[in-house]
Amino acid sequence: SSADAPPTENRAFEADVARLLQLMVHSVYSERDVFLRELISNAADACEKLRYEAIASPGLLGDDPKARITIAIDAEAKALSVEDNGIGMGRDEMVEALGTIARSGTRAFVERLQGGEANAGAQLIGQFGIGFYSAFMVAERVEVISRRAGAVETWRWSSDGKGTFSIAPAEPVEAPARGTRVVLHLMEDAKSYLERHTVERVVREQSGHVPVPIAIVEKPGAEPAEIADGAALWAKPRTEVTAEEHKDFYRSVAGQFDEPALTVHYRAEGRHEYTVLLYVPSTRPFDLFEPDRKGRIKLYVKRVFISDDVEILPRYLRFVRGLVDSADIPLNVSREMIQESPVLGAIRNAVCGRVLSELEKLAEKEPKTYTKIWDAFGAVLKEGLYEDFGRRDTLMGLARFHSTSDSKGWRSLKDYVGALKPNQTAIYYITGDDQARLEASPHLEGFRARGIEVLLLTDQVDSFWVTAGAAFDGKPFKSITRGAADLSLIPVLDAKDDTKPEASPAIDAFVAFMKTTLGDAVADVKVSDRLTDSAVCLVASASGLDRQLERMLASAGRLPTASK
Repeated sequence: SSADAPPTENRAFEADVARLLQLMVHSVYSERDVFLRELISNAADACEKLRYEAIASPGLLGDDPKARITIAIDAEAKALSVEDNGIGMGRDEMVEALGTIARSGTRAFVERLQGGEANAGAQLIGQFGIGFYSAFMVAERVEVISRRAGAVETWRWSSDGKGTFSIAPAEPVEAPARGTRVVLHLMEDAKSYLERHTVERVVREQSGHVPVPIAIVEKPGAEPAEIADGAALWAKPRTEVTAEEHKDFYRSVAGQFDEPALTVHYRAEGRHEYTVLLYVPSTRPFDLFEPDRKGRIKLYVKRVFISDDVEILPRYLRFVRGLVDSADIPLNVSREMIQESPVLGAIRNAVCGRVLSELEKLAEKEPKTYTKIWDAFGAVLKEGLYEDFGRRDTLMGLARFHSTSDSKGWRSLKDYVGALKPNQTAIYYITGDDQARLEASPHLEGFRARGIEVLLLTDQVDSFWVTAGAAFDGKPFKSITRGAADLSLIPVLDAKDDTKPEASPAIDAFVAFMKTTLGDAVADVKVSDRLTDSAVCLVASASGLDRQLERMLASAGRLPTASK
């Protein structure tokens, strides 16, 4: 505990942090301004945590109830500081928050930076949101002085970002009465951040809509001047928020550098009152497929931040960013109870429906923008075809596919059904992990000869949702690597190719010979109309597993041997 801690302790950063710092200092200068956004974002989080804890313990606010962030410039000392009067940190929290990285996926991020993607540094930083550590892009030494709300002791954390940090008690007079001050001792080439106009520009561009007021102190002893009012952007009428403001707020709430491809901003009234401000990004975050990655929608109640790990949208919409602010959930219940509350259940259902209907509108009115979203997130949206039976029809309408009719572009199922051949009763598909290999598959020959479109499904999730009784417009999905092809009723495009397999004694004898020779290695040998050029292809039985699903399960150790 803090009471037993040695007066000063020197410790090494966790290995991932040390590597990250080294890479940042050397490679990611192109977007140095990000450090200020990240520090302000941390300060705002600390203020929001305090507001939440103060619901149960109002005494924590003392005689200083109004949250604020203060940026102070000391040109003579070449120091810039960012201070908040939020929750603050004790010694152990400092070690945890400033010496380790809690988010999974860090290793992947560091590896991508090391793998020569340094020029993509800004984009990667944006995708990762490395927070506090970005301070070392501009500072040769960083000090953090903090006092936890309601505590007496004060602590100072200090590091030059070269592998170690020290932690020791701070002089009480130096520390904030409550909260945290981060002091950056700036490098020679970062002195522009000691100019008020530079700091104001960065704050306005990147943090103008943080829900805590921000003030600037131009030199020691000067009066603080407010540069952002902390007004909640989402509470403004939709017509009064500009695209530029949305872009700025999206970047601060999503920690990304791209622009939102779709903004969903509305106020629900009636049985439940709440405000929704959500963004669909235009690029894919690198950790989208991390198994423990959750959605990151913030939940506010009457503008008090409650949590960002309440699942508001289903997992297949985990790429959506933003917040929901409810007027109906009682403030004084625990987070666990909120998770179970029927009010939240109703909000969840309505918000999910609204996001999908906004995507439908976008697909209709701005197909190019929608295609960009599908390119980035289609593989995740398709998880809903498997998981969300109630909305499967809507998701089928949103789904886009590469096919033998258009292997580069995207086709909707509506397009597919509109191009069905006479007597065609199913939607045909083939699954695999490489599109080029699928296009070269002998299984396609009979379908090509008849001009029948086949969907080329290369995402892992495709092997699962198609097996779950999927259909569109009354047409079932049928794998061309499973069961009989049933192509005899559909005419071949070029009549001279239309040679039906003749039954003859020679062929019957050959089939019998193959059956005997292959024995138990196959279930059956049949003459088929699915091939035009190739001599033979392997298919699963109608009741067996699709070939790709069989391979996936075998590689995951779920099948004893490949089935026949």
